[in-house]
Amino acid sequence: MKEVLESGILASGPRTKQFEKEFAEYIGVKHAVAVTNGTIALDVSLKALKLGPGDEVITSAFSFISSGNCILFQRAKPVR
Repeated sequence: MKEVLESGILASGPRTKQFEKEFAEYIGVKHAVAVTNGTIALDVSLKALKLGPGDEVITSAFSFISSGNCILFQRAKPVR
């Protein structure tokens, strides 16, 4: 951990692939993907669902803007 912090590369650095592999093994799945923040995590999740125009996604009316924006990024419609 110390070497990662001292490297100055805290996101998507050379240790990321190793972390993804070890994390996937730890939780018992084939793949794991590390992302830099919650907005990207939401965006990747919605892309994996293959949402698109005409799809409606239920979200909270009281939330951080990323919840709605990530739905709009897919050209889907946020609903509450």
